Amino acid sequence: MEKILSLACKAQSRLNQTRRLDFLAPLALRLYLVPIFWMAGTKKLGDMESTIGWFGNPDWGLGLPFPELLAWLATLTEVVGAAALLIGLGVRWISLPLMFTMIIAAITVHLKNGWLAIAEGSGFFASERTVGAIERLDRAKDILREHGNYSWLTENGSFVILNNGIEFAATYFIMLFVLFFYGPGKASLDYFIEKRYGRC
Repeated sequence: MEKILSLACKAQSRLNQTRRLDFLAPLALRLYLVPIFWMAGTKKLGDMESTIGWFGNPDWGLGLPFPELLAWLATLTEVVGAAALLIGLGVRWISLPLMFTMIIAAITVHLKNGWLAIAEGSGFFASERTVGAIERLDRAKDILREHGNYSWLTENGSFVILNNGIEFAATYFIMLFVLFFYGPGKASLDYFIEKRYGRC
């Protein structure tokens, strides 16, 4: 038994040596999120008139109050958030409005579609909506097999139907949640500022 415990301690000690690279985990989270928020924000920014219309219109949009204010807040949060995550500046602070943006997006845009981002016909998260989507996808594949070059069309990947559920928004929220509590890691301006000037 002592030998087993000794081996376990040695293994744990070696495993603990990897903590010298622990800055890689928050860095990976930040760098993963940067293009997501940058593309979402700059796309909105590129046509703010349409973005404001989408935020405010109850028929084909979100039907939110104060659409101009909310559209600008969401857009600037995403653009500034992407830049802050990239350089690791104010990461815990910017995580808060980004998490809030993900909650609003999940509730107003994605919740009605269920959990799944990509439609599936079976499984725990499958719904009547996704089952119907898969039926239509199968029919579309049949048409493409009959009238198109199906092997060429699917050479670089399968056809799927975007269900647009809350899965992605929830995933991004969780990643931001981790950054909020654990911070941006050593590969960040926040770390260097804190090291140079100390904690507030």
